[in-house]
Amino acid sequence: MNHQSIDRRTLFKGAAALTLAQAFPSWARSGTAGLRPESGTLSGDRIALTVGESHFSTGGRSAHAITINGTLPAPLIRLKEGQHVRLAVTNNLKEDTSIHWHGLIVPFQMDGVPGISFPGIRPGETFTYDFPIRQYGTYWYHSHSGMQEAMGHYGPIVIDPAGADPVQSDREHVIVLSDWSPVHPHVQLKRLKQSGGYYNMQRQTLAGLLAGKDQSLQERVDWGKMRMDPTDISDVTGATYSYLINGHGTPENWTGLFAPGERVRLRIVNASAMTNFNVRLPGLAMTVVQCDGQHVQPVETDEFQIGIAETYDVIVRPTEATAYGLIAEAIDRSGLVRATLAPRIGMAAPIPALRERPLLTMKDMGMDMSGMDMGQGGVIDLSRPASSGSGGHSMKMLDPSVAPQVPMGPGVASLSAMPADRTADRPTGLEDVGHRVLTYAELRSLEPNQDTRKPTRSLVIHLTANMERYMWSFDGVKLSDGADPIAFRHMERVRVTLINDTMMPHPIHLHGHFFELVTGDADHNPRKHTVNVLPGGKVSFDLTADALGDWAFHCHMLMHMHAGMMRVVTVRAGEDAA
Repeated sequence: MNHQSIDRRTLFKGAAALTLAQAFPSWARSGTAGLRPESGTLSGDRIALTVGESHFSTGGRSAHAITINGTLPAPLIRLKEGQHVRLAVTNNLKEDTSIHWHGLIVPFQMDGVPGISFPGIRPGETFTYDFPIRQYGTYWYHSHSGMQEAMGHYGPIVIDPAGADPVQSDREHVIVLSDWSPVHPHVQLKRLKQSGGYYNMQRQTLAGLLAGKDQSLQERVDWGKMRMDPTDISDVTGATYSYLINGHGTPENWTGLFAPGERVRLRIVNASAMTNFNVRLPGLAMTVVQCDGQHVQPVETDEFQIGIAETYDVIVRPTEATAYGLIAEAIDRSGLVRATLAPRIGMAAPIPALRERPLLTMKDMGMDMSGMDMGQGGVIDLSRPASSGSGGHSMKMLDPSVAPQVPMGPGVASLSAMPADRTADRPTGLEDVGHRVLTYAELRSLEPNQDTRKPTRSLVIHLTANMERYMWSFDGVKLSDGADPIAFRHMERVRVTLINDTMMPHPIHLHGHFFELVTGDADHNPRKHTVNVLPGGKVSFDLTADALGDWAFHCHMLMHMHAGMMRVVTVRAGEDAA
């Protein structure tokens, strides 16, 4: 009896492990040796995808999920530059769905944004995306319907170059970062509209004041007069989120294998709904070789911030037969996820303690004192509104190139008085760490940029919000309020400057195009499709409007987009342009 009982327990335990393994596509299962032909990737000229309902559990949290081919993350699609692909997407949901091929250059009718480029995929119907593959690199795909992306509707894409790959490695792993909550995203949004800080469990306390960890009493008074909270860094936090790597939380310990001395390529995708991550591998330097699918000149670092929807490819070279932790920490330090790189299955890297949560500063409010009129005697009364008269403080807009043309209404709480170019700044939460941190200013394209014409015009776009009322917009106007399209003539060269008038970083994504981030080297400015604009900062990029059609342009924080931080970019031939 005892022998039979042990066998049954072993059998049930094995069956449970099998069930758990089947919940993930083979490339995402723990203990993977890396991408191989047998990794269960989808490839070829014809690919079938089915969107349906599933159930997902992690870390003791369990809820309804929306998945592709029954897995979370979705299957890895691996293609080759120069091929043509047809992807038949069948909708088994009770609501419309869609797939957007994030970062892929496709005809606008194939871009997958309902209401802009196609009607969407109705329940029970199949839509076939049909397009050539014109690029290579690491990308991903996700729903652009409702907020299905937050419920598991996302997966990675790897495109191999037609020629030799300048990035050489002995092994590669795909790393998909995401956030997961059992609370439906529409419920989350409702709660945030009721209270913008609903999920912020890291507000300043009396104990923090007495311990000298938080703001001084006077600083608190000043920020209180402005009705702003320096801990308001992320809207949705670890209070409800479990953070995942390839669908695994920290307890599940996703493990990718290596042999000591190998060059290991990590293709890292941030597929989160609302979380920007700080990524590090304690004890291992990372060499960044690709960003948003585009090769960059190799740059070594110890940590980098990956905005939502960005991708980074890095090379690591572990020399010892030990376990290394792959750590993705939410920028507000409300949680993290640890995965493991190891020479054999069963090893687990240490789980580091969460680092002290950051506090926003006046620079994050667009009030860089080094470039401002400090007022009478160098004292600014921040409780008064800005004005040029004697009735308000004297913080003047000293940079006329960013003078706002923004409607000031209930959806715009403030405008940055003096936004700074922060591409060389360490990003939020990494300002004071004692090791190397990647900045945008360090990125240089590997190949010379093809179009280095000087822009013929400039366009300034403000990222605006009333964070307390949870209202988000571009230039003070939500998409649903009838915002006019942003019009470009086909092949014109435009310098676009994004000014962040809010106290949160915003990953801004333009569909259908790559742009060159202006960092000082026109020939080698990095090419990107998504740029994370730091709070109180400004970013400029040069755009060649080379893709005819209508394109989405939005913040990739899902609830910011859903609440209005989105516009339509329209590209027309000369006589048809607005």
